[in-house]
Amino acid sequence: MIIIHGMNDRVVPRFLGDAVARAARTMPVVVVTGARQTGKSTLVRTLLQAQLPYLTLDDLDVLEQARRAPDELLARGEALVLDEVQRAPELLSAVKRAVDAQRRPGRFILTGSANLLLMRRVSESLAGRAAYLNLWPLTVGERHGLGAPGRWSALFEHPPQRWPDLFAAASAVSGLDWRHEVRRGGYPVPALALPTEEDRAIWFDGYVRTYLERDLQDLSAIDNLVDFRRLMRAVCLRRGQVLNQSELGRDVQLPQPTVRRWLNLLETSYQLVRVPAYAVNRTKRLIKSPKAYWCDTGLALYLAGDTEPDGADLENMVLQDLLAWRDAHLARRPELHYWRTVQGEEVDFVVEANGWLLALEVKVGTRPGTADARHLVSFRDEYGDRVRGCLLVHGGQEVTWLARHVLAVPWHALLSPLHSLTAR
Repeated sequence: MIIIHGMNDRVVPRFLGDAVARAARTMPVVVVTGARQTGKSTLVRTLLQAQLPYLTLDDLDVLEQARRAPDELLARGEALVLDEVQRAPELLSAVKRAVDAQRRPGRFILTGSANLLLMRRVSESLAGRAAYLNLWPLTVGERHGLGAPGRWSALFEHPPQRWPDLFAAASAVSGLDWRHEVRRGGYPVPALALPTEEDRAIWFDGYVRTYLERDLQDLSAIDNLVDFRRLMRAVCLRRGQVLNQSELGRDVQLPQPTVRRWLNLLETSYQLVRVPAYAVNRTKRLIKSPKAYWCDTGLALYLAGDTEPDGADLENMVLQDLLAWRDAHLARRPELHYWRTVQGEEVDFVVEANGWLLALEVKVGTRPGTADARHLVSFRDEYGDRVRGCLLVHGGQEVTWLARHVLAVPWHALLSPLHSLTAR
């Protein structure tokens, strides 16, 4: 497990660290991407323990050399850590030339605050030379020092009959409030170092300003930042809902091509998270509208202007945990979807891994009943033996069966990786 030091010298384990270390032992290039301020630079620098020279393209001198003389920049060391590489996409072609001339594992560690594979200006994907990993904001377990996401792997490793044993002890000891966890979010500074909502609001305001006025401009020229921010707020107000671009454009009074382009920018910069619809036919998954969520629950709440978290925020927190677990897989990465029928039945998340399906419904209520599980039962009946089991994730304390292979489990029992997780 990789340990990094958070704010106030607090030790914060990051789940992705082991995957980065494994990838560096196999591939000549490891690319770690994610939203700005998730801890990418700290992770890779601590992981490598200063073994490699570190250069950041936030340094204007380094940025100029990356653009004008990239080969000379790479010659500064036999191996390098290069931070914020999205600021000079042309550097990737030089990385390819260097790797092809001398291929060995762990030669370059690249980090970036944008998805390089989605950037239009990036013509070099480093195919066959690079492993790509995403670092998401801190999970609940990471925020509390446990360095892991929820018990997703265990759900696929054990039959449903064993599931209550995974959760019973944790549900009895935790005093965590999901609303408080949502407000903190997962960016290390507001999550770990800023104790009040006012402090966090100041940080979120500065984050958004930096994102709009500098980071976004590295990806694309935006002629109206006021309109762009209004679109961000409109998306956050629709978190957990199916993303209808035409309706969104009407509400914010923007043409649909602009809405489409700006949504793509939000996704490229790891702010917007689109969850596609599930269908057995994989082609159909591509033509159905996705659901929209945000990278960080605290930032989403701030942008929406909401003071009280609701069920969509608890869904978003569960999704953040799933993303951290999914993207630590170097091979056979699980897939995340939602499910909806023409009759209006819906399941919040469908996880596809190891040939199995896991269905999850998220409810904020504290006393789940059989009526809450009816859509999970429909999903189980529709897909039969492919379904490993179903979970109804709720805001209470009880672990109980609601139907065959449909288990109600408290949110904190699912998202805390160890029984020892207690309120802080």
